[in-house]
Amino acid sequence: MQATSPLSMYWIILIGTMLLSWLVQAILNSKFTKYSKIAISSGITGAEVARKMLQENGITNVLVTSTRGRLTDHYNPVTRTVNLSEGVYNSKSIMAAAVAAHESGHALQHAQGYAPLKMRSALVPIVNFASQWVMWVIVAGMLVINTFPQLMLAGIILFALTTFFSLITLPVEVNASQRALAWLNNTRITNYETYPMAKDALKSAAYTYFIAAISSLATLFYYITLFSRRR
Repeated sequence: MQATSPLSMYWIILIGTMLLSWLVQAILNSKFTKYSKIAISSGITGAEVARKMLQENGITNVLVTSTRGRLTDHYNPVTRTVNLSEGVYNSKSIMAAAVAAHESGHALQHAQGYAPLKMRSALVPIVNFASQWVMWVIVAGMLVINTFPQLMLAGIILFALTTFFSLITLPVEVNASQRALAWLNNTRITNYETYPMAKDALKSAAYTYFIAAISSLATLFYYITLFSRRR
């Protein structure tokens, strides 16, 4: 029986991760819609949840702001702002509370010097540069791989940086969710009915980062295989 070649395995993994990514994103959108319709028992908005979590953890130098879009929520360590999408900022839903607490969890990480977050933040300018050039270098490297393999190698190194960024993002996101869920439970913002919903929502969001990391690893494996099989 003929063994599966590395390139065939790559395509299997790539197609599999693309399908999983689509499925996870569809599930996340479905749960966002579902939990956005369920009111939280404490009756406070996402913005109020974020401010309350920051205040109770002694963080007074972080602003909570509203940003346009859907699922555009993020924490910016440079401007020290928790940016909540319009559907989260003013909403009194389970989803709004979970997302707001999660983003505030990043602010806690920043304030406490959480190592993976510091590493990810330090990589941002490098990864931004790598992301702008990596595909151009990879494509050019493929065209001249047998005559100038160093160009392909440079592309692989650039892509490896973006892959590492995806991997270091995983513990950052998981830890922020753990902080959020612990705080929501301890402060009784959620109760025995709504806590599992908040946990389910954040777990679904975490899967998107996991799939992105797996996809990036598979692509890196493919490029390395191409480079190693050059003539």
